[in-house]
Parts: sequence; structure tokens; C-alpha cells
Amino acid sequence: MSMIVVTGATGTVGSKIVTGLRERGESVRALLRNPAEAPAEWDGGVEKAAADFSDPASLDAALAGADVVYLLVAVHPDMAGHERNVIDAAVRTGRRPRVVLHAAAGMEQRPAGVRFVASHVAGLDHLRASGLPWTVIAPNGFYQNFLGMAQSVRAGRLAVPGGEGAVSYVDARDVAAAAVEVLATEGHEGAVHTLTGPAALTHDALAEQLGAVAGRTVRYTAVAPDAALAGMLDAGWDPWRAEGMVELYGLYAAGHASAVSPDVEKLTGRPARSFAEFAAEHAGAFAD
Repeated sequence: MSMIVVTGATGTVGSKIVTGLRERGESVRALLRNPAEAPAEWDGGVEKAAADFSDPASLDAALAGADVVYLLVAVHPDMAGHERNVIDAAVRTGRRPRVVLHAAAGMEQRPAGVRFVASHVAGLDHLRASGLPWTVIAPNGFYQNFLGMAQSVRAGRLAVPGGEGAVSYVDARDVAAAAVEVLATEGHEGAVHTLTGPAALTHDALAEQLGAVAGRTVRYTAVAPDAALAGMLDAGWDPWRAEGMVELYGLYAAGHASAVSPDVEKLTGRPARSFAEFAAEHAGAFAD
């Protein structure tokens, strides 16, 4: 049986990937900064390995014996370096493990001025140059991000710097299910799987759907980028991450995140969840 190593294993997607792989009976090693912080829902068959993306020696130990590696790093000023460090450690195993890079929708177009996407582009370039077999999972923004805006939605307001652009947001659970399929099966080498929801929606339309489950009118305010950045900084955001979010929303506003892909259904065998389904499921968070 193959050993599948999952980095970013405690995050929104990574934790669901670990669970999904175990449900299929796969051997899973989860990389954690602190193994004591493993999610309670993981079963006893998950091997936990302490590792730090900035510590090559810890990565060498964590990737030993790996056949497949899911490479998912957190947003960080050196996220490109973190991806590179994992790839280099995979090379040093001498086993040529297949690396599945968790990146971002639209990265193939190499958009300028979006640091998060640029980091993934650099990671993919390094992965290709490594000679390792590779696959890319490239999701759009997550529906789950709107849960962090629930307080504003309850007050009847959705305020982001998204302009008038439509975005094909996707459910993180669909991303995890698609990733599990890619990790557990063959035939994906050299593929870029773009993961989106079933439709591209403007933030006006998203506000309307949130209002439908909240039981009130929710109005979208297209916040100016400078004002959005100031608000994030006032809320205590790290400047690099805040600036990156404003750049990403600029991509959304320009309409460059509106493409709809069938890859979720192709990989999982079922249609991608709609935003309306997600909003209804979480109505309790969006309503008083």
C-alpha cells in the first residue's frame, strides 16, 4: 500500500483530505508543527509527523518512504520557499514520489501582481524542474470564507473589494474530495485540475443568496482597495497577507476568476455544491 504524506494537514482542506483518505483505507502520514494538535476526528491509523516547512531536516524525516505527497502550505511571506523546501525533500528521498501541488485557480495564466498566485507559480516551476511526477489541484476561493463574514451578513451587509466581477467560488469539501481521488488513484500525472463551483456569481448575487437564508436584505458594498487594506490592518491582519488579499480581490474584480470548470464532477462523480446549498446549510450562522 502506498504511503501518502499530507502537508497542511490541519487546515480547512487538509484535515478533510486526511479523513477522506483514511475512509478509503489509505496509509496516511500527516505533517504537523505540533502533533498534539491533531484534529479529534482523525482515527488512530493516521501517522503524525512533526515538521516545519522552514526546517529541511524535519522534512527529510517526515517524507521518508513517501509515495505521494500532498503539498499544501499556509499563506506566508515565504510560501514559495516552503513549497520549494518540500519539493527538495521529496527529491532527496530518492523514491520519486508523486507531488500533488495545492495551488490556485487561474495560475496557468500567471497573473501579474497577485503574490499568492505568484508563489504557487514559482512552486510549480520548481516542481517541474525537479523531475518528479506532479499534479496540480487549483481551487478557486472557498465558500467557507464567507463564514468569517457572518457577523456583517447578519447586519445586512457584505463588504469586500470585489468590484463587479463574478467568481466561481467552490466548497472546500468538494476540493478535499477531488484531492482524495487524485491522491488515491493513478492517471493524473502532468494534469492541472481546476476546481470551481457550478456557477460564477457576482458579490451582489452572493449577497442576495445570503439574504435569502438570513431572512433579511443583504446589500453588497464594493469596498475600495485602499479602504479594504486599511480595515484589515486595523483588524490586526499581517500586512503581507492583507496586501495579498487585496491583490486577490483585484483579480476577482477584474473578472479573472469567473471561469467554471467541470473538474469537481469529473473527479468525484457528483456535481459541485452550489453556493445556495452552502448558504442554506449554514443558515444558522448567517441569521440572527
